Amino acid sequence: MAITPISEPSSSPAATGAAPWHAGHAVWQLGFRPFYLLAAVFAAISIPLWLASYSGVPAGGLQVGLGWHMHEMVFGFAVAVVVGFLYTAGRNWTGLPTPRGGALMALVGLWLAGRVAMLCFPGVAAALVDWVFLPLAAWPLYQVLRRSGNTRNLFLVGLLALLALANGLFHAAVLGWLPLSLFMPVQAAIFIIVLIESVIGARVIPMFTRNGAPGSTPVASPQRAMIAVACMAAAAIAWLAGAPGAVTAPLALCAAAVSLANLLAWQPQRTVRVPLLWILHLSYAWIGIGFALLAAASLHLLPASAAFHALTVGSMAGLIIGMMTRTTLGHTGRPLQGGRSEAGMYWLIQLGALARLLGAVGPAPLLMPALLAAGLCWTLAFVLYAVVYAPYLWRARVDGREG
Repeated sequence: MAITPISEPSSSPAATGAAPWHAGHAVWQLGFRPFYLLAAVFAAISIPLWLASYSGVPAGGLQVGLGWHMHEMVFGFAVAVVVGFLYTAGRNWTGLPTPRGGALMALVGLWLAGRVAMLCFPGVAAALVDWVFLPLAAWPLYQVLRRSGNTRNLFLVGLLALLALANGLFHAAVLGWLPLSLFMPVQAAIFIIVLIESVIGARVIPMFTRNGAPGSTPVASPQRAMIAVACMAAAAIAWLAGAPGAVTAPLALCAAAVSLANLLAWQPQRTVRVPLLWILHLSYAWIGIGFALLAAASLHLLPASAAFHALTVGSMAGLIIGMMTRTTLGHTGRPLQGGRSEAGMYWLIQLGALARLLGAVGPAPLLMPALLAAGLCWTLAFVLYAVVYAPYLWRARVDGREG
């Protein structure tokens, strides 16, 4: 299950054997451009919508309930970033073009249609429009991996298929076709995305640290990384299957311990002066924290929301904004340097994660202030990304290369 890490762009399309790119607007030349931009805008809009609804503000006919919030944060926001990232990484891994031009426009349009449908037109039609995006997005990635012989990364297509399955189960539960809690497929999808983060993070974080933190000598252990993934998968299955805490807690604690051991071997202390690096280390740490909290939740010591918000806001959103900034800079020909804007985004996400965790485990009177604080931090982080990075994503590379 080894994965070739995404790296900064290669020297030229010819060097990878890729065919010349067709003429067209820069935003349609590589998957990260439209998906990152739209995901950031959607993230900045959706949380205020949800908090307003949760606070009792009339939604004006929009379907802004708890189910919508859970679904859209995972199958809307996070999935868009995952697809944009994998299309960009897939081109690096294979030297073959991933969707661009009209094909990319169609996929982005389908993703947008899913967001509108889920917000305005619930029902079978909306479920179909939303569900079909993942299978159609996974197919081009499968094609380039298969054509290039890059079979070791085909498991990512399998994980996208599992995400599509989880999304289908969610819609079946909403439509009353299955007697299933909405939490189960959403939590399953969160675990799947965390597995993607863990596998890719174990490859790229040590490499980025070695290249970007002077004096660092991070140690990447593929064996320990695989043990961490196996423990996470086992703990996830136990949790989703409703296994007793005596079973789930040890597995979750094992996942937490091994993932944190991985992190310590990558020398996070060497990255404190490099924002593009410390955000990856700190966000990866939330995976271990999340599984430790999952162990406590399985023993009924803490609410499950504490664990899942640690995994989503702390780890998922942290790694997402860390990789969104890094890949945008690298793949638009800019120096891999983070300044005040990047540090601001990163700290806002981390403060938001802490506030959301406080809301989950703190006394009841703190819940609403904590939710509002977390929502404000989240929204400001993604507004800042959209404002600063939209010109980078919209315009051609500054070095004149394609991509």
